[in-house]
Amino acid sequence: MKIIIVDDDFLVTTALKTILEASKKVTVLATGTDGEDAVALYRKHQPDILLTDIQMKAKSGLEATEEILLDFPDAKILLLTTFSDDEYIVKALKLGAKGYLLKQEYESILPALEAVESGQTVFGTEIISKIPELLHPSSGFDYSSYNINEKELKIIQLVADGYSNREIASELFLSEGTVRNYLSTILEKLQLRNRTQLAVFYYQHL
Repeated sequence: MKIIIVDDDFLVTTALKTILEASKKVTVLATGTDGEDAVALYRKHQPDILLTDIQMKAKSGLEATEEILLDFPDAKILLLTTFSDDEYIVKALKLGAKGYLLKQEYESILPALEAVESGQTVFGTEIISKIPELLHPSSGFDYSSYNINEKELKIIQLVADGYSNREIASELFLSEGTVRNYLSTILEKLQLRNRTQLAVFYYQHL
């Protein structure tokens, strides 16, 4: 797995690079110190995953995420921060970041990268518990007005619960290819870009 690490703390960047490369599962293509670096390095290397801090000078990780996703809608970006800030969490979700982890959860970073590489979204345990409350869900949403059928709604629910395509296929006795086709259709019907935005949409309309 090829990644880029961006953080304004050199010690954090160095520690992450050392820990992740020691696993033999990760190659760090480059490191940077702010959002400008994140955008430039992503464009240059187009890594499997960008692992970036949020609070940085010049340009934040969230601003970099927004800019990168405009040019590379399928970019996999995992945000790493010291602060479990509600506003940051909501913005990260709505932008389409693949995950939001606290730096304190060092042991979860490699599994999170592996999950994101396989197509899942990941949020730290402290953060995932906040999501429904933060997104202020409304009640009684009518999915049928978007021509979403029962099978498609079940897939939406499983995506929101963090299931991968393989897990959804196993749960619903479908092939992974069929699940991918369903997801493409669902995203088109709801005019969304990716499964992260789909999960956000679901939580907003509980």
